[in-house]
Amino acid sequence: MTQSDFVVRFWGVRGSIACPGEATARYGGNTACVEMRCGDRLLIFDAGTGLRLLGNALDDGGVVEADHFFSHTHFDHIIGLPFFCPAYKPENRFEVWAGHLNPDCTIEQALRLAMQAPLFPVPLDVFKAEMIFHDFSAGAMLEPRPGIRVRTAPLNHPDGATGYRVEYGGKSVCYVTDTEHVRGVADQNILALIADADIVIYDSTYTDEEFETYLNWGHSTWQEGVRLCRAAGVGTLVIFHHDPDHDDATMDRIADEAARAFPGAIVAREGMVLSP
Repeated sequence: MTQSDFVVRFWGVRGSIACPGEATARYGGNTACVEMRCGDRLLIFDAGTGLRLLGNALDDGGVVEADHFFSHTHFDHIIGLPFFCPAYKPENRFEVWAGHLNPDCTIEQALRLAMQAPLFPVPLDVFKAEMIFHDFSAGAMLEPRPGIRVRTAPLNHPDGATGYRVEYGGKSVCYVTDTEHVRGVADQNILALIADADIVIYDSTYTDEEFETYLNWGHSTWQEGVRLCRAAGVGTLVIFHHDPDHDDATMDRIADEAARAFPGAIVAREGMVLSP
């Protein structure tokens, strides 16, 4: 990998709860986890069950240093963390970022709460890797490493969530999940975040037809993703955070409809690799 390479890999693409089985085998059943490589720097987004697979892939590759960004801390986005092998090795180092918890809580406190009795048998202190925690307010501009800029924005989700835009080497990739739109009203925070982005990974849990049934659940639709990306001049829309009840046949139909509606639309699959 050269210094200028910008690569995105999907380890978990599902929302709400992992759903392994024959009906979801082609698109994948693991919950949200996305890897980004900016040259030789590793960025991780969320810690769903897909994080275990990423950890297994990293485990034999020498020392691991990464920035780990959380959209929020609902269970489907953090449940993979205790099963992330690199966190147990003292030579590794992780900087952990979250923008949705200020001022009432910190990301360290939230993860400690999830990994304590009676919710989990071992505490966060079981990790031997160096872990540095950063809390910020969504809307901040971050620079985790020279040459890597991470813009952030608040999202409309119960208990809060943060959207991210990673800028590196003149290219941009946005990670925008979990968020609920207001029908007929474009989210200005999201439009500003994704303007002219090369790739936008967007919460497309529902279809427009399903949306009314799930008001206030905190999720959006692939059609809203198309509307936002069209208005913002986005190159590629990645449909993401699939409903656990959307099997492979359903996702095939969504993929066909989305490609017709927006030629740059694709459906995320586990193992899929993209470069902006």
